Amino acid sequence: MKMWRQIGAVTGMNLRSIPQRLSTSLVIVIGIAGVVAVLVSVLAMSTGMLKTMNNAGRDDRAIVLRNGSAAESGSVLTRDAVRLIGEGVGVKRDADGKPIVSAEGIRLISMYKKADGAEVNVAMRGVGPKYQTLRPEFRIVEGRLFNPAVNELIVGKSAHAQYRGTNICDRLVTRGGTWTVVGIFSSGGDSHESELLADVETLNSAERRGGAQSVNVMLDSIGSFQAFKDSLTSNPALAVDVYREREYYKQQSKVIGRVISVIAYVVGGIMAVGAIFGALNTMYSAVSARLQEIATLRALGFGSTAMVISVLAEALLLSCIGGAIGAVLAWLFFNGHVVSTGGTAMGQLVFELSVSPALVAIGIVWACAIGLIGGLFPAVRAARLPVATALRAV
Repeated sequence: MKMWRQIGAVTGMNLRSIPQRLSTSLVIVIGIAGVVAVLVSVLAMSTGMLKTMNNAGRDDRAIVLRNGSAAESGSVLTRDAVRLIGEGVGVKRDADGKPIVSAEGIRLISMYKKADGAEVNVAMRGVGPKYQTLRPEFRIVEGRLFNPAVNELIVGKSAHAQYRGTNICDRLVTRGGTWTVVGIFSSGGDSHESELLADVETLNSAERRGGAQSVNVMLDSIGSFQAFKDSLTSNPALAVDVYREREYYKQQSKVIGRVISVIAYVVGGIMAVGAIFGALNTMYSAVSARLQEIATLRALGFGSTAMVISVLAEALLLSCIGGAIGAVLAWLFFNGHVVSTGGTAMGQLVFELSVSPALVAIGIVWACAIGLIGGLFPAVRAARLPVATALRAV
């Protein structure tokens, strides 16, 4: 009990003296705030991208690609294959008894960003007539749906916000012809909002191609997936890979998400090293300024444990304040901010940065770790400092 009273007394005395050392204490707070703000904001990019990709998938939908294809861009399915996929076991059918499937194809077209005029590749997706039934989250927010057999397209809400020439009645020129924008759509904030949609047969005709690159299927239920997959993979007339839609999009985002996370932790780690040295310097200065006080307390019988904990408590408090400030700054400036990935095989992906509570917690943990490391050695010095040496140094 005596030890805890000593710890409380010394720690309270130490914390009350912080205003007298405000300028040096701010070094820790500002340094750690910068580390946490950078770390959280970069991780928010990975979180936002994964959220956007995962929103595109549902467990009761499946996507079928040619066997061995890593993505839609590398897949080709014939018309016969599309027909056989629609006849698979577990495929949901509409009121007329027709399978709810959408044979789809993707073309990349050149567009220009509104912000800086940079040229980028954007995905133009051809979809089948059952697309709206397949995706109940899809809705037209402005204008109307495209008509088949006419060079008309609709633009995702995110694409409309990012790229030039995406207003209704604007015309987009591709190598296959000129397309008229007739509507803007929303699909629940998923990755399809980064795309342009048109009728798949019209797109294939304009590009002088046939078949499809993927087939998206609505299942009878979540539990129907395995039976559907088995019915296709065991069919000798087909050579396909079958994925749950959610798993497919998660797989597509995994690599780039991992790269972004690595960048965040590397950059954050480099900045953290600088913050640790700043904390070390500040806490050593604080200990040196309190040599007389520490020596007096030691002479009065206060133990070394109280000295260590008092210094660590100060470092942790300052670190937590810095971490909280950094997390708030990241949330204020980056949460909800719209960005896009660089050009990929699937074109640009537009998404919002997401500063989630989990990222804030990661930032605070990093701040505490930096504070502990930065305060540890000064704390040990305060505990080991001989009383006579401290008194002579004053």
